[in-house]
Amino acid sequence: MKEHFKSEIGRFSIADIVAGISVGLVLVPQSMAYAALAGLSPVHGLYAAAIAPIAAAFFASSPFLQTGPVAMTSVLTFGALTAIAVPLTESYAMLAALLALVVGIGRVLFGLLRAGFVSDLMSQPITMGFSRAAGLLIIGSQIPKFLGVEMPETGIIESVIWTMLNPDTWSMEAAAIGCVTLAMIIIGRMLHPLFPGVLIAVVIGAGYSLWTGYTGPVVGNVPAVLPSISLELPWSSLPHLIFPGLVIALVGFAEPAAIARTMAAQTRTRWSSDRELTSQGAANVAAGLVGGFPVGGSFSRTLVNRGAGASSRWSGLITGLFVLGILPFAAHFAPLPLAVLAAIVIHAVFKLMDFRRLIRLLRISPPQALVGWTTFALTLVLAPRIDLAVMIGIGFGIGVHLWRERNVHLNISYRDDELTLEPVGVIYFGSVTFFEDALIRELSLHPNAKRMVIDLSKVGRIDFTGVQTLRDLVVDATSAGLSVRIIPGHAVQGTKVLKRVLGEDSRYFKSDQDVKIDDDDERPD
Repeated sequence: MKEHFKSEIGRFSIADIVAGISVGLVLVPQSMAYAALAGLSPVHGLYAAAIAPIAAAFFASSPFLQTGPVAMTSVLTFGALTAIAVPLTESYAMLAALLALVVGIGRVLFGLLRAGFVSDLMSQPITMGFSRAAGLLIIGSQIPKFLGVEMPETGIIESVIWTMLNPDTWSMEAAAIGCVTLAMIIIGRMLHPLFPGVLIAVVIGAGYSLWTGYTGPVVGNVPAVLPSISLELPWSSLPHLIFPGLVIALVGFAEPAAIARTMAAQTRTRWSSDRELTSQGAANVAAGLVGGFPVGGSFSRTLVNRGAGASSRWSGLITGLFVLGILPFAAHFAPLPLAVLAAIVIHAVFKLMDFRRLIRLLRISPPQALVGWTTFALTLVLAPRIDLAVMIGIGFGIGVHLWRERNVHLNISYRDDELTLEPVGVIYFGSVTFFEDALIRELSLHPNAKRMVIDLSKVGRIDFTGVQTLRDLVVDATSAGLSVRIIPGHAVQGTKVLKRVLGEDSRYFKSDQDVKIDDDDERPD
């Protein structure tokens, strides 16, 4: 570990400084926008943006992954906290910091326990359904700000409906500012991936507000102070935050894990899901200690980081230090129209509105499409508690998987009084009844059979319950006068246990050369 740390120090280069600053130019306005999305004042976004990348850099395995406020964790934070506090209040901000601590500790524990695989529970259909519904909710939450509508904090869907039904409250000036911001970001991306269109839009927006005396909703006072560590948090509310915190720890890690994995594949570099979990956990703990909110990995900023030539994880450290250097000047963001921040968020999540893959899933795999569309519907219906929608979606996805695994296909052949049964699938505790009923049915349909061959070569796995059931069937068939032979195949991990359960009696096995058992495999499953 020590040698690895030294090698990372040695890889630090000028390119990391350039990349870190390039990301910082994007992160500053994005962090304020995502703080507003989470129901917080912009300064909390700046605190999280400054400290989280610094903490993450000391543990990350990916040289490109950039950590900080992101849209998905922001909307999850909003959903978790609005049920127990009022946005834009001091108590709400303290709860957000405590939630970040819960998320961070959860991810660190997952990382230390080498449980990076937990992100795999978010299957592709679940991710597709959830992310698209979350994208709709995020865009919906920004519509009132984009149109310059000032209204009391209500639910996302309720505020969208109210805004759409009251066009007389719209501000054409705010909408124009939002449209110009979107145009500048899009054109900037077209010119060059590193073009700081977001930052330029923020500067122009703030300048326009000062020059014209803009009277629409603005960012307002932003304290120009550096963050400080504090543990004065509402600990009595901790029980209310454990469940949503663990959900965010799980769901929020799916995105940085996918980003790091993609970057590793494209650049032929190694990465570790366990180290990234620890890194993301440390980032959230640090953000919580300074009054931030839950953070995650950003795909867009990671691309900027890589495109700017980053060669080590220390570019994230530079990003954090850059944002930290901006904080003393944060008061200059006060006149910035909220329409600018709304446009930044809308542009960031608009790519989630591609429903083609989710629709195509209906043709490719109806059961998986059912999982994806159910998660999509639940996310909209249960908003803002979208953390509950995710967990129900995961449970439903696991249920569909177990249901599909339960159906073991049975190939049957009968020739010269010999009945050959070839199950295809997985024989485990959930499917043994289906397999047993099918086998008994075939025996009843062939009463003249004198020999039975059970070919397990196409069984992917057999657990201990499956072994016991197979043993009972063999004993019953033998008692009925049948000569039984078994072809274990190479893929059945339970073969050794099967042979032990049958008493090491080789008369049950087709031939010695058909039985190839790994002597090191002691697991029944």
